[in-house]
Amino acid sequence: MKSVTDRPLSHGLFRLLMPLGLSLAAGSSGAALFGDDEARRAILELRQRVETLQRQMQSQTQSQFQAQADEITQLRTSLLDLQSQIDALKADLARARGQNEQLARDLSELQKRHKDVQIVIDDRLRRFEPLKVTLDGQEFLVEPGEKRDYDQALEAFRKAEYPLARQSLQSFLARYPTSPYRPLALFWLGNADYVAKDYKEALQRFQQMLDAAPAHPRAPEAMLAISNVQVELKDVRAARRTLEALVAQHPQSEAAQTARERLTRLPAPR
Repeated sequence: MKSVTDRPLSHGLFRLLMPLGLSLAAGSSGAALFGDDEARRAILELRQRVETLQRQMQSQTQSQFQAQADEITQLRTSLLDLQSQIDALKADLARARGQNEQLARDLSELQKRHKDVQIVIDDRLRRFEPLKVTLDGQEFLVEPGEKRDYDQALEAFRKAEYPLARQSLQSFLARYPTSPYRPLALFWLGNADYVAKDYKEALQRFQQMLDAAPAHPRAPEAMLAISNVQVELKDVRAARRTLEALVAQHPQSEAAQTARERLTRLPAPR
């Protein structure tokens, strides 16, 4: 192990000892004035002072290093804490974005479901809301099911499915006794009865139609149909009376023109 004298002196220590060394060198010529013991004591004292100074400087340096190390450790800890906080904030932000995206998807799904439900509700409401119908120049309101049943019965008549038409029209009249379609349903049922050669039934249906709606646009045709039924029943006089009433009550109708022509062909009353 090197002695204290063998260690390199720091610049500050060197400056401190330089005057002392110069003094010793300057006084070397007078060494004879001092004894060996005194010289050794002086050297020992000098060494002690040097060692003391070195220890003090080392202690200060170590304290400074330790303080700097502690400060660096604290800074590193603070940086780690800050980074942890940043990472936590990033994770919270990512979760918030994910939640926002999920909320946006949920909202879009709810809006779509609401639209679908609204469509279903509107469709169901339309099934029960009255419909405006215009037939033979007349306008009226009917229930959706009422219109459907009438249209189906009339479609059967148009297809010459007369048994089905009779059954459907009879069911319609029983189901909707106060329907605005009633005069028309009686009119077409009378025609279906006529085709089936059920003349008495046909005569009754046409007369019910006239009783229910004497001013109906189809009334002239119903009177003309009654005259046809009466001819089939061999009641020519009744047929003539019906045709004459038709001409008198509806002179401008096409049915009245037909009635005039038929009156010329009917046998004269006796």
